[in-house]
Amino acid sequence: MNPLGAALRAFRGRLEPTSVGLAHHAPRRVTGLRRGELAMLAGVSAEYVAQLEQGRAKTPSAQVCAALARALRLNDEEQAHLLRLAGHSADPDRIPRRVPISVRRVADQISASPLAVYDAAWQLLHWNPLFAATWGDPSRGDAEDRNAMITQFERRNARVRQTAAEQAWFEQSLVADLRTTTGRYPNDPDVATLVERLNRTPRFRELWASPTVAAHESAHKTAVHPTVGEIALDANILATQDSDLRVVVLTARSGTDAQRKLDLLATIGVQEALHLD
Repeated sequence: MNPLGAALRAFRGRLEPTSVGLAHHAPRRVTGLRRGELAMLAGVSAEYVAQLEQGRAKTPSAQVCAALARALRLNDEEQAHLLRLAGHSADPDRIPRRVPISVRRVADQISASPLAVYDAAWQLLHWNPLFAATWGDPSRGDAEDRNAMITQFERRNARVRQTAAEQAWFEQSLVADLRTTTGRYPNDPDVATLVERLNRTPRFRELWASPTVAAHESAHKTAVHPTVGEIALDANILATQDSDLRVVVLTARSGTDAQRKLDLLATIGVQEALHLD
């Protein structure tokens, strides 16, 4: 087992299934999470987890490391250690993808509103249960499915509804924010790859031709949920100090019944809502 694999196995072995919301009935021969359970929580395959632990896989991306750290409930030092073992040492030229424990603690304590944490290129790193219940469980998709830019310009989430004006503003604001990121991290190859990919879509290419630079701070959208129906939401974006993360808190739009529907989602149980996907 290589150092990265040994660390993953050790972190996995110390977690009880119940501590991460998994049922634990039958006795187990070994303590901790099974590979398949970690894979499910991190949104990767069980075979890939096995390959990582056995040193048979290529170096995981920083996004995968962040997903594993979230699933394993790692603290700041442990997450930084995992990133170093995977070859992602702290580099001022690279976008920070470590979610500090303080940010995760706040995210986990906010239960009345959907909340998610993104990096500076809008890669989803962390989310609370109500976010997953509202939009669909992000852990069930690939890493690229968890990038808000790719989702918006290539594969729109079927649960998201926006008016033409809301969509136009949202896309303009996202692109202006990404331009800010390219200026801040001009040598990050992941950012360059993302821009190259998005440039294949006419709408992004049109917006990218504009020199506008700005922070993305808010948006309006409606979640179309299979059980509770339409939920009108305001997205409030908060930037974190030093780490350049975007914390998105979705709140009920004033004058609508959105808060009642969010409360209903929380009341009927997040797990039940997730199973409807």
